[in-house]
Amino acid sequence: MSPRVAALSKPVEEPEVTSPAVRTWLYVLTFLVALMVVIGGYVRLTRSGLSIVEGNVITGVLPPLSQAAWEAEFAKYQQTPEFQKVNFNMTLDGYRRIFLIEWAHRLIARLVGLIVLVPLAWFLARGVIPWRRAGVYIALLALFGFQGFLGWFMVASGLVDRPHVSHYRLTIHLLAALTVLAIAWWKALDLTPRFAAARRRAAHPGLRKLAHALLAVAVLQIAYGGLVAGLKAGYVSNTWPLMFGTLVPQGLLSALQPWWQNLVEAPATVHFIHRWFAFVVLTLALVFWWRTRGMDEAPTLRQGSLAMVAVVVFQILVGIGVVIWSVPLPVALLHQGTAVVLFAAALFLNHQLWPRR
Repeated sequence: MSPRVAALSKPVEEPEVTSPAVRTWLYVLTFLVALMVVIGGYVRLTRSGLSIVEGNVITGVLPPLSQAAWEAEFAKYQQTPEFQKVNFNMTLDGYRRIFLIEWAHRLIARLVGLIVLVPLAWFLARGVIPWRRAGVYIALLALFGFQGFLGWFMVASGLVDRPHVSHYRLTIHLLAALTVLAIAWWKALDLTPRFAAARRRAAHPGLRKLAHALLAVAVLQIAYGGLVAGLKAGYVSNTWPLMFGTLVPQGLLSALQPWWQNLVEAPATVHFIHRWFAFVVLTLALVFWWRTRGMDEAPTLRQGSLAMVAVVVFQILVGIGVVIWSVPLPVALLHQGTAVVLFAAALFLNHQLWPRR
């Protein structure tokens, strides 16, 4: 068979999506998911997340519209561990405040879900996204829906016998949100000519491994941030660099048995790990920047590595502020938002080093 005949006999692959509308949609989704992470942090820090005790997807769109409806919702909340153990002095007016915060949180999540679903359906119906290229976009929609289920799964853990949600479920909920963000962000970069053209070929396998390691430690550090939030471990110490008057407090691995449970369940230990593991992230970011500083042929990668160092340094400084000021709401939200930026920056470096087909 001649080369010409062989080439003609190969199946023709659908071209990559090139519509600017799809690219804009993906960037908007990336921003909205990041915003949802910060809003979720606000809900948690205001102790509003357990105020709505039912997961009604349709009927929960509207808040209570009458005095009787408000009293009925308040009566349901009064049966929860949070009211009985923490907010037992709360009045109906106080309940309205936390209810509306959580209601707005869920409403925004529903609206973001529509922003995922409706444009995607239109793109598929019009052929803007070919069906043979639709798998990743349908996965994005499915993961967003699953993220909604995880949100209720997390809330349900705080409605039975304890006045707070499971720190494991909270962390899983956070990481699932970052997974949705990662897909949207990666595909948006794929469809941006500047970043797609700058993507390096498989010429730096060592640098790619370093980028993978940087992303892995960033995700681990963010996961520990979720554990800190769920355990309220940010409040255990308001001094830095010392904790309880010493650099390495005693009993970090002996508070719980077996010892390894301290790594994920003891507030002081989780706080200590999250506090100092940030410098592991910084070290890898500095090494990556050092390896790329002379790569004049890859300015996007070089600039991205410098931005990564800047974000990590800023995040560490904000984290120290969270500690010494005892978790003030604005600084804590800034810390959470910067964590999302840090994750996106690490993902960007991996994207630029991912081999092109």
